[in-house]
Amino acid sequence: MLDNDPLWKLRHALAGLALALLVSVLLAAFLGAFVGDLFGDSYGRRVAVYSALLLYVVVGAVVLFFKVAQHEKRPLSAGRVLLWTASLWSWPLLLGVRRRG
Repeated sequence: MLDNDPLWKLRHALAGLALALLVSVLLAAFLGAFVGDLFGDSYGRRVAVYSALLLYVVVGAVVLFFKVAQHEKRPLSAGRVLLWTASLWSWPLLLGVRRRG
């Protein structure tokens, strides 16, 4: 029964992507505060930088899901979550790569 469920087949990718997105939201908050403070101690600047980073990461999550999630078959591990997190931050590189085959 579970073999026919498309969400069950994507469980590793969905879990990895969800955890990577959670880590990335926290990273975006810290980076937003840090970068915003570099250009003046303004709450508005921090919010603008955080919002831009958050948008970047959410778009990256969508791109990653559609580009690579269906190929993810390995069980979830800490290393896989770190790989998903790194992929979320470097997703524009995936747009230029074509899959062979």
